[in-house]
Amino acid sequence: MSQPSGNGTLLNLLGIARPIVQAPMAGVSTPELAAAVSNAGGLGSLGVGAMNAEGARKAIRATRALTNQPFNVNVFCHQPARADEAVERAWTGWLAPVFAQFGATPPARLGEIYTSFVVDHAMLAMLVEERPAVVSFHFGLPSAQAIAALRQAGIKLLASATNVDEARAAEAAGVDAVIAQGIEAGGHRGVFDPDAVDDRLGTFALTRLLVRALRVPVIAAGGIMDGAGIVAALALGAQAAQLGTAFVACAETSIDEGYRRALLGDAARRTTFTKAISGRIARSMANRFTALGDDPDAPRTPAYPVAYDAGKALHAAAKAQGEYGYGAQWAGQAAALARALPAAELFAQLESEMRESLAQMRDVRI
Repeated sequence: MSQPSGNGTLLNLLGIARPIVQAPMAGVSTPELAAAVSNAGGLGSLGVGAMNAEGARKAIRATRALTNQPFNVNVFCHQPARADEAVERAWTGWLAPVFAQFGATPPARLGEIYTSFVVDHAMLAMLVEERPAVVSFHFGLPSAQAIAALRQAGIKLLASATNVDEARAAEAAGVDAVIAQGIEAGGHRGVFDPDAVDDRLGTFALTRLLVRALRVPVIAAGGIMDGAGIVAALALGAQAAQLGTAFVACAETSIDEGYRRALLGDAARRTTFTKAISGRIARSMANRFTALGDDPDAPRTPAYPVAYDAGKALHAAAKAQGEYGYGAQWAGQAAALARALPAAELFAQLESEMRESLAQMRDVRI
Protein backbone atom coordinates (compact mmCIF):
# COMPACT_ATOMS: atom_id res chain seq x y z
CA MET A 1 0.00 0.00 0.00
CA SER A 2 1.42 3.34 -0.98
CA GLN A 3 1.75 6.00 1.71
CA PRO A 4 2.35 9.74 1.69
CA SER A 5 6.05 10.31 1.23
CA GLY A 6 8.29 10.97 4.22
CA ASN A 7 7.46 8.11 6.58
CA GLY A 8 10.13 5.69 5.34
CA THR A 9 12.71 6.92 7.84
CA LEU A 10 10.68 5.90 10.88
CA LEU A 11 9.42 2.65 9.38
CA ASN A 12 12.98 1.59 8.58
CA LEU A 13 14.17 2.69 12.00
CA LEU A 14 11.54 0.61 13.80
CA GLY A 15 11.57 -2.28 11.34
CA ILE A 16 7.85 -2.08 10.57
CA ALA A 17 5.87 -2.01 7.33
CA ARG A 18 2.95 0.26 8.22
CA PRO A 19 2.83 3.64 10.00
CA ILE A 20 0.58 2.35 12.77
CA VAL A 21 1.64 2.10 16.42
CA GLN A 22 -0.62 0.45 18.99
CA ALA A 23 -0.46 2.52 22.17
CA PRO A 24 0.97 0.61 25.15
CA MET A 25 -2.01 1.07 27.55
CA ALA A 26 -0.83 -0.46 30.82
CA GLY A 27 -3.52 -2.71 32.26
CA VAL A 28 -5.22 -3.05 28.87
CA SER A 29 -2.62 -4.31 26.39
CA THR A 30 -1.55 -7.95 26.33
CA PRO A 31 1.09 -10.03 24.55
CA GLU A 32 -1.68 -11.26 22.25
CA LEU A 33 -2.64 -7.72 21.25
CA ALA A 34 0.93 -6.53 20.73
CA ALA A 35 1.81 -9.61 18.69
CA ALA A 36 -1.27 -9.30 16.49
CA VAL A 37 -0.43 -5.69 15.61
CA SER A 38 3.24 -6.45 15.01
CA ASN A 39 2.40 -9.48 12.87
CA ALA A 40 0.13 -7.26 10.77
CA GLY A 41 3.02 -4.89 10.02
CA GLY A 42 2.58 -2.22 12.69
CA LEU A 43 4.33 -1.70 16.00
CA GLY A 44 2.58 -3.56 18.80
CA SER A 45 3.22 -2.37 22.33
CA LEU A 46 3.27 -3.66 25.90
CA GLY A 47 2.53 -1.33 28.79
CA VAL A 48 4.69 -2.58 31.67
CA GLY A 49 4.72 0.58 33.78
CA ALA A 50 2.62 -1.05 36.50
CA MET A 51 4.63 -4.31 36.50
CA ASN A 52 7.80 -5.30 38.30
CA ALA A 53 10.83 -6.46 36.33
CA GLU A 54 9.96 -10.15 36.37
CA GLY A 55 6.35 -9.54 35.40
CA ALA A 56 7.56 -7.41 32.49
CA ARG A 57 10.07 -10.08 31.47
CA LYS A 58 7.27 -12.67 31.32
CA ALA A 59 5.17 -10.34 29.17
CA ILE A 60 8.07 -9.73 26.78
CA ARG A 61 8.79 -13.44 26.45
CA ALA A 62 5.11 -14.24 25.98
CA THR A 63 4.97 -11.69 23.15
CA ARG A 64 8.10 -13.13 21.55
CA ALA A 65 6.43 -16.55 21.54
CA LEU A 66 3.70 -15.06 19.34
CA THR A 67 5.72 -12.86 16.97
CA ASN A 68 9.21 -12.48 15.57
CA GLN A 69 8.47 -8.88 14.60
CA PRO A 70 9.57 -5.75 16.52
CA PHE A 71 7.39 -4.53 19.38
CA ASN A 72 7.55 -1.72 21.92
CA VAL A 73 7.86 -1.92 25.71
CA ASN A 74 6.61 1.18 27.54
CA VAL A 75 7.74 2.32 30.99
CA PHE A 76 6.60 5.15 33.28
CA CYS A 77 9.13 7.85 34.18
CA HIS A 78 7.17 9.87 36.75
CA GLN A 79 8.87 11.23 39.82
CA PRO A 80 8.35 8.85 42.76
CA ALA A 81 5.42 9.83 44.96
CA ARG A 82 5.85 11.77 48.18
CA ALA A 83 3.68 10.33 50.92
CA ASP A 84 1.33 12.75 52.67
CA GLU A 85 -0.52 10.95 55.43
CA ALA A 86 -2.97 13.79 56.06
CA VAL A 87 -3.98 14.03 52.40
CA GLU A 88 -4.26 10.27 52.10
CA ARG A 89 -6.35 9.96 55.27
CA ALA A 90 -8.72 12.71 54.08
CA TRP A 91 -9.10 10.98 50.71
CA THR A 92 -9.89 7.55 52.12
CA GLY A 93 -12.32 9.19 54.54
CA TRP A 94 -14.05 10.86 51.59
CA LEU A 95 -14.31 7.51 49.79
CA ALA A 96 -15.40 5.52 52.86
CA PRO A 97 -19.17 6.01 52.35
CA VAL A 98 -18.85 4.79 48.77
CA PHE A 99 -16.90 1.73 49.87
CA ALA A 100 -19.63 1.11 52.46
CA GLN A 101 -22.25 0.92 49.72
CA PHE A 102 -20.49 -2.23 48.57
CA GLY A 103 -19.86 -3.69 52.01
CA ALA A 104 -16.18 -2.72 52.02
CA THR A 105 -13.78 -0.28 53.65
CA PRO A 106 -10.89 1.68 52.13
CA PRO A 107 -7.33 0.43 52.60
CA ALA A 108 -6.04 1.32 56.09
CA ARG A 109 -2.95 2.85 54.50
CA LEU A 110 -2.26 3.82 50.91
CA GLY A 111 1.02 2.91 49.23
CA GLU A 112 2.94 3.52 46.03
CA ILE A 113 1.64 0.51 44.12
CA TYR A 114 4.37 0.44 41.50
CA THR A 115 7.87 1.80 41.01
CA SER A 116 8.83 4.52 38.56
CA PHE A 117 11.38 3.48 35.95
CA VAL A 118 13.58 6.39 37.01
CA VAL A 119 14.48 4.43 40.17
CA ASP A 120 13.73 0.86 39.04
CA HIS A 121 17.21 -0.54 38.46
CA ALA A 122 15.86 -4.09 38.15
CA MET A 123 13.60 -3.07 35.26
CA LEU A 124 16.50 -1.38 33.47
CA ALA A 125 18.72 -4.44 33.90
CA MET A 126 15.95 -6.70 32.61
CA LEU A 127 15.39 -4.56 29.51
CA VAL A 128 19.11 -4.53 28.74
CA GLU A 129 19.12 -8.33 29.05
CA GLU A 130 15.95 -8.95 27.04
CA ARG A 131 16.67 -6.29 24.40
CA PRO A 132 13.20 -5.59 23.00
CA ALA A 133 13.36 -3.76 19.68
CA VAL A 134 11.82 -0.59 21.10
CA VAL A 135 11.41 0.96 24.56
CA SER A 136 9.24 4.04 25.09
CA PHE A 137 8.97 6.51 27.96
CA HIS A 138 5.84 8.18 29.39
CA PHE A 139 5.61 10.99 31.98
CA GLY A 140 9.19 12.11 31.33
CA LEU A 141 12.65 10.70 30.78
CA PRO A 142 14.97 8.43 32.74
CA SER A 143 18.58 9.30 33.52
CA ALA A 144 21.21 9.78 30.85
CA GLN A 145 22.89 6.62 32.14
CA ALA A 146 19.70 4.58 31.64
CA ILE A 147 19.24 5.94 28.13
CA ALA A 148 22.87 5.15 27.29
CA ALA A 149 22.49 1.60 28.59
CA LEU A 150 19.38 0.99 26.49
CA ARG A 151 20.95 2.47 23.37
CA GLN A 152 24.10 0.40 23.89
CA ALA A 153 21.87 -2.68 23.97
CA GLY A 154 20.66 -1.78 20.48
CA ILE A 155 17.20 -0.69 21.60
CA LYS A 156 15.38 2.10 19.73
CA LEU A 157 13.85 4.71 22.03
CA LEU A 158 10.61 6.69 21.88
CA ALA A 159 9.25 9.29 24.30
CA SER A 160 5.86 10.96 24.54
CA ALA A 161 5.67 14.75 24.75
CA THR A 162 2.80 17.18 25.17
CA ASN A 163 4.61 20.38 24.17
CA VAL A 164 7.67 21.61 22.30
CA ASP A 165 9.89 21.95 25.39
CA GLU A 166 9.28 18.33 26.44
CA ALA A 167 9.89 17.15 22.88
CA ARG A 168 13.16 19.07 22.61
CA ALA A 169 14.30 17.61 25.93
CA ALA A 170 13.53 14.11 24.64
CA GLU A 171 15.41 14.74 21.42
CA ALA A 172 18.40 16.15 23.32
CA ALA A 173 18.38 13.08 25.57
CA GLY A 174 18.87 10.83 22.54
CA VAL A 175 15.49 9.32 21.71
CA ASP A 176 14.95 8.15 18.14
CA ALA A 177 11.43 9.54 17.72
CA VAL A 178 8.91 11.58 19.70
CA ILE A 179 5.23 10.75 20.24
CA ALA A 180 3.14 13.93 20.05
CA GLN A 181 0.39 13.27 22.60
CA GLY A 182 -2.48 15.63 21.91
CA ILE A 183 -5.10 16.63 24.45
CA GLU A 184 -7.59 14.32 22.73
CA ALA A 185 -5.74 11.19 23.88
CA GLY A 186 -7.26 8.75 26.33
CA GLY A 187 -5.50 7.69 29.51
CA HIS A 188 -2.86 9.63 31.39
CA ARG A 189 -1.45 12.88 30.09
CA GLY A 190 2.25 12.39 29.48
CA VAL A 191 3.24 15.76 30.93
CA PHE A 192 6.71 15.71 32.47
CA ASP A 193 5.70 17.98 35.37
CA PRO A 194 2.09 17.49 36.52
CA ASP A 195 2.28 20.71 38.57
CA ALA A 196 3.29 22.88 35.60
CA VAL A 197 0.84 24.74 33.36
CA ASP A 198 -0.44 22.39 30.66
CA ASP A 199 -0.99 24.15 27.32
CA ARG A 200 -3.37 21.29 26.36
CA LEU A 201 -2.33 21.34 22.72
CA GLY A 202 -4.45 19.34 20.30
CA THR A 203 -2.97 16.57 18.19
CA PHE A 204 -3.01 18.57 14.96
CA ALA A 205 -1.36 21.67 16.45
CA LEU A 206 1.18 19.70 18.47
CA THR A 207 2.15 17.49 15.55
CA ARG A 208 2.83 20.47 13.32
CA LEU A 209 4.81 22.25 16.03
CA LEU A 210 6.99 19.20 16.68
CA VAL A 211 7.54 18.43 13.01
CA ARG A 212 8.88 21.96 12.61
CA ALA A 213 10.92 21.95 15.82
CA LEU A 214 12.58 18.52 15.78
CA ARG A 215 15.08 16.64 13.67
CA VAL A 216 13.82 13.23 14.79
CA PRO A 217 10.59 11.69 13.43
CA VAL A 218 7.25 12.48 15.05
CA ILE A 219 4.45 10.02 15.81
CA ALA A 220 1.02 11.63 16.20
CA ALA A 221 -1.24 10.41 19.02
CA GLY A 222 -4.60 11.45 20.42
CA GLY A 223 -8.11 10.99 19.04
CA ILE A 224 -7.00 8.92 16.02
CA MET A 225 -9.46 6.07 15.51
CA ASP A 226 -9.54 5.16 11.84
CA GLY A 227 -7.60 5.17 8.59
CA ALA A 228 -8.66 8.70 7.68
CA GLY A 229 -7.20 9.92 10.97
CA ILE A 230 -3.93 8.14 10.25
CA VAL A 231 -3.69 9.72 6.80
CA ALA A 232 -4.44 13.13 8.31
CA ALA A 233 -1.59 12.66 10.79
CA LEU A 234 0.78 11.73 7.97
CA ALA A 235 -0.33 14.75 5.97
CA LEU A 236 0.62 16.92 8.95
CA GLY A 237 4.18 15.59 8.80
CA ALA A 238 4.00 12.76 11.32
CA GLN A 239 5.72 9.60 10.14
CA ALA A 240 3.26 7.33 11.95
CA ALA A 241 0.14 7.48 14.10
CA GLN A 242 -0.30 5.92 17.52
CA LEU A 243 -3.77 4.56 18.28
CA GLY A 244 -4.87 3.50 21.74
CA THR A 245 -8.63 3.69 22.24
CA ALA A 246 -9.12 2.25 18.76
CA PHE A 247 -7.63 -1.03 19.99
CA VAL A 248 -9.23 -1.15 23.47
CA ALA A 249 -12.34 -3.03 22.34
CA CYS A 250 -10.29 -5.71 20.54
CA ALA A 251 -10.83 -9.24 21.82
CA GLU A 252 -7.14 -9.48 22.76
CA THR A 253 -7.23 -6.77 25.45
CA SER A 254 -7.62 -7.50 29.16
CA ILE A 255 -10.51 -5.09 29.87
CA ASP A 256 -13.51 -6.24 31.87
CA GLU A 257 -17.07 -6.48 30.55
CA GLY A 258 -18.10 -3.18 32.11
CA TYR A 259 -15.32 -1.25 30.37
CA ARG A 260 -16.12 -2.97 27.07
CA ARG A 261 -19.84 -2.29 27.42
CA ALA A 262 -19.22 1.39 28.19
CA LEU A 263 -16.81 1.84 25.29
CA LEU A 264 -19.26 0.31 22.82
CA GLY A 265 -22.27 2.16 24.22
CA ASP A 266 -23.52 5.68 24.86
CA ALA A 267 -20.92 6.28 27.60
CA ALA A 268 -18.24 6.61 24.90
CA ARG A 269 -19.82 9.84 23.72
CA ARG A 270 -18.53 11.76 26.74
CA THR A 271 -15.01 11.76 28.08
CA THR A 272 -13.56 13.91 30.83
CA PHE A 273 -10.30 14.54 32.66
CA THR A 274 -9.96 13.25 36.21
CA LYS A 275 -7.30 12.93 38.90
CA ALA A 276 -9.59 11.05 41.25
CA ILE A 277 -8.84 7.55 40.01
CA SER A 278 -5.04 7.57 40.02
CA GLY A 279 -3.85 10.91 41.35
CA ARG A 280 -2.74 12.15 37.94
CA ILE A 281 -4.75 13.77 35.16
CA ALA A 282 -6.13 11.19 32.73
CA ARG A 283 -8.95 11.14 30.18
CA SER A 284 -11.69 8.67 31.02
CA MET A 285 -15.22 8.02 29.94
CA ALA A 286 -17.41 9.90 32.41
CA ASN A 287 -18.48 7.44 35.11
CA ARG A 288 -19.24 7.25 38.82
CA PHE A 289 -15.60 7.73 39.81
CA THR A 290 -15.07 10.78 37.64
CA ALA A 291 -18.25 12.25 39.18
CA LEU A 292 -16.72 11.76 42.64
CA GLY A 293 -13.67 13.72 41.52
CA ASP A 294 -15.87 16.52 40.14
CA ASP A 295 -17.67 16.98 43.45
CA PRO A 296 -16.77 20.48 44.73
CA ASP A 297 -16.47 19.06 48.25
CA ALA A 298 -13.87 16.47 47.24
CA PRO A 299 -10.60 16.80 49.16
CA ARG A 300 -7.19 16.95 47.53
CA THR A 301 -6.25 13.76 45.70
CA PRO A 302 -3.16 11.88 46.93
CA ALA A 303 -0.10 11.75 44.71
CA TYR A 304 0.17 9.43 41.72
CA PRO A 305 0.18 6.43 41.93
CA VAL A 306 -0.71 6.38 45.65
CA ALA A 307 -4.29 7.41 44.86
CA TYR A 308 -4.51 4.39 42.56
CA ASP A 309 -4.24 2.15 45.64
CA ALA A 310 -7.62 3.44 46.81
CA GLY A 311 -8.99 3.63 43.26
CA LYS A 312 -8.26 0.03 42.46
CA ALA A 313 -9.67 -1.13 45.80
CA LEU A 314 -12.92 0.77 45.23
CA HIS A 315 -13.27 -0.60 41.72
CA ALA A 316 -12.72 -4.15 42.99
CA ALA A 317 -15.33 -3.74 45.73
CA ALA A 318 -17.91 -2.26 43.37
CA LYS A 319 -17.19 -4.75 40.60
CA ALA A 320 -17.75 -7.65 43.01
CA GLN A 321 -21.30 -6.31 43.39
CA GLY A 322 -21.81 -5.90 39.64
CA GLU A 323 -21.05 -2.16 39.48
CA TYR A 324 -18.37 -1.26 36.91
CA GLY A 325 -18.64 2.53 37.10
CA TYR A 326 -15.66 2.96 39.43
CA GLY A 327 -13.13 1.53 36.99
CA ALA A 328 -10.36 3.31 35.13
CA GLN A 329 -12.26 3.43 31.85
CA TRP A 330 -9.64 5.41 29.93
CA ALA A 331 -10.72 6.58 26.48
CA GLY A 332 -9.90 9.31 23.98
CA GLN A 333 -12.25 11.99 22.68
CA ALA A 334 -13.31 9.94 19.63
CA ALA A 335 -14.08 6.84 21.71
CA ALA A 336 -17.52 6.51 20.11
CA LEU A 337 -15.75 5.35 16.93
CA ALA A 338 -14.41 2.22 18.67
CA ARG A 339 -15.02 -1.13 17.00
CA ALA A 340 -15.17 -4.58 18.57
CA LEU A 341 -12.94 -6.47 16.16
CA PRO A 342 -10.02 -8.85 16.58
CA ALA A 343 -6.82 -6.82 16.29
CA ALA A 344 -5.78 -8.29 12.94
CA GLU A 345 -9.19 -7.49 11.44
CA LEU A 346 -9.11 -3.96 12.85
CA PHE A 347 -5.62 -3.45 11.44
CA ALA A 348 -6.78 -4.62 7.99
CA GLN A 349 -9.75 -2.25 8.24
CA LEU A 350 -7.44 0.64 9.11
CA GLU A 351 -5.33 -0.13 6.03
CA SER A 352 -8.44 -0.22 3.85
CA GLU A 353 -9.60 3.11 5.24
CA MET A 354 -6.19 4.61 4.60
CA ARG A 355 -6.39 3.57 0.95
CA GLU A 356 -9.88 5.06 0.65
CA SER A 357 -8.77 8.31 2.25
CA LEU A 358 -5.71 8.58 0.02
CA ALA A 359 -7.89 7.99 -3.04
CA GLN A 360 -10.24 10.77 -1.97
CA MET A 361 -7.29 13.11 -1.47
CA ARG A 362 -6.11 12.47 -5.02
CA ASP A 363 -9.51 13.61 -6.29
CA VAL A 364 -9.30 16.93 -4.46
CA ARG A 365 -8.54 19.88 -6.73
CA ILE A 366 -6.67 22.86 -5.30
